[in-house]
Amino acid sequence: MLSRVADRIFWMSRQMERAENMARILGVTSNLVLFGTDDVQEENLLAPLSITGTEERYQERYEKLTLASLIEFMALDEKNPSSIYSCLKWARENAHAVRWLITSEMWETLNATWLEVRAIPRNRVTGSGATEFFDWVKERSHLFRGVTYGTIVRGEAFNFSRLGTFLERADNTARILDVKYHILLPSVDDVGGALDYYQWAALLRSVSAFETYRQLYRDQIFPIKVAQLLILERRMPRSLAACFDQVISAMERIRGEKDEAGKRLANELHARLSYADIEEVFSSGLHEYLTEVLADIGELGSRIQKAYLGAI
Repeated sequence: MLSRVADRIFWMSRQMERAENMARILGVTSNLVLFGTDDVQEENLLAPLSITGTEERYQERYEKLTLASLIEFMALDEKNPSSIYSCLKWARENAHAVRWLITSEMWETLNATWLEVRAIPRNRVTGSGATEFFDWVKERSHLFRGVTYGTIVRGEAFNFSRLGTFLERADNTARILDVKYHILLPSVDDVGGALDYYQWAALLRSVSAFETYRQLYRDQIFPIKVAQLLILERRMPRSLAACFDQVISAMERIRGEKDEAGKRLANELHARLSYADIEEVFSSGLHEYLTEVLADIGELGSRIQKAYLGAI
């Protein structure tokens, strides 16, 4: 497969996954700001900017940090490359460039999503209809992923689509856990209280893991078990371990001439996630562990780009 074609398919799927992840983050943020002190509310509003590394860009555009302006920036801002609007736009653009290689169902799903998001009134997204909008974005992402899995031939296009999806998902899970962990570390007085429970439950819901946590642990929500679930638990589809199972599987099916460096790093990350002990991770520092993982995911993305998608 030509590198420019692989690049389009890789980013088509990665951008759709990113749009869904942004909708999840904003949906949980919208709920969390209703609780806690002013300081906690500000930290919750800052979290999406920290997760996406766009705090400086936001400050250049907006004077104050409010929920409405945050949603405007993260959901609808055409100049923000991480916004839902931008992600859906570029997913559709990439799909249009390779229409001959993807199925008509995939194209129609992305094109309809783009047309619909352009028609949604902006005040509806930043107002009372925000939750409905976030749910719609998640549903469109689920639809695209299902249509892709159910219709595309099992070849290189499928492999690059899966690679983009799960690399983006792993990056997002690590970022959410890292940023939210520091915000949600409770004071001694709050441990086990209603606020403590609600905030950790909201974090789990942001990655569709609340029911899974209850099913697997049947216990009060503890930070170390949340980390266990989102990092090492393969039965949890959005965990880092589960994502890298899919990344490794996709990369093994892709044949590249100079992809040894990328495959080596992917396997190193996979092994680290397969044999890690969560208590050792906590004792050495969860933030430090996740920072290293995120750096390696970024490096892996660069190596994939060089090996398959053209020089960066």
